[in-house]
Amino acid sequence: MSAPTAAPFPAIRLVVADDHEVVRTGFAALLATQPDFTVVGTAADGADAVRICREHDPDVVLMDVRMPGTDGIEATRQLTGARSGARPRVLILTTFDLDEYVYDALRAGASGFLLKDVTAERLFDAVRVIADGEALLAPAITRRLIGEFANQHHPDAPPSATLAALTPRETQVLRLVAEGLSNPEIAVRLTVAEETVKTHVSRVLTKLGLRDRTQAVVAAYETGLVVPRFYRS
Repeated sequence: MSAPTAAPFPAIRLVVADDHEVVRTGFAALLATQPDFTVVGTAADGADAVRICREHDPDVVLMDVRMPGTDGIEATRQLTGARSGARPRVLILTTFDLDEYVYDALRAGASGFLLKDVTAERLFDAVRVIADGEALLAPAITRRLIGEFANQHHPDAPPSATLAALTPRETQVLRLVAEGLSNPEIAVRLTVAEETVKTHVSRVLTKLGLRDRTQAVVAAYETGLVVPRFYRS
């Protein structure tokens, strides 16, 4: 008797939200070419995106920022702040590399962002990274976004005292994450195993009540742990 065939990994369930039909259908068709992706719905505005997500429970939402009615920021806030059920991860799609609204989208709970002129392979990789629970922070442009965002006034920013819960090593890891280093790069910098870095990152997120690396970076800037070099006097 032959051994049973292992069950394949479940496909990553996706929703694409964009008010431009050509963009929306184009991204949906492109994503559907991947065997590990399933596009479960598309939306023309934020309200529709929220409704479809609640009906189909996707893993990742590709969200445009500027949409009529409920925009991508408010839709992101509603989806990531849901108190019950699974919360999809949001990947912001924008036309502008320094779109002012992206700062608010990251604050609302988005896990990362991409420009709409992204290559197909970069898009596929980004979706898989986001679905795997990571945040899209590697590009230098993202660090510019976070840096600009961090210099805005946010009355509800977490106090620096919250960092007191971290060990010195965890604080060091958070600082390196905020500087844009990946886990392998942090492991090399600290001369430790990559698994050790993953453990530290996980503990940082748990202690600070954060969802992912994006929120960790935001917290590091808002508390003053890291100051963007390009804004230092």
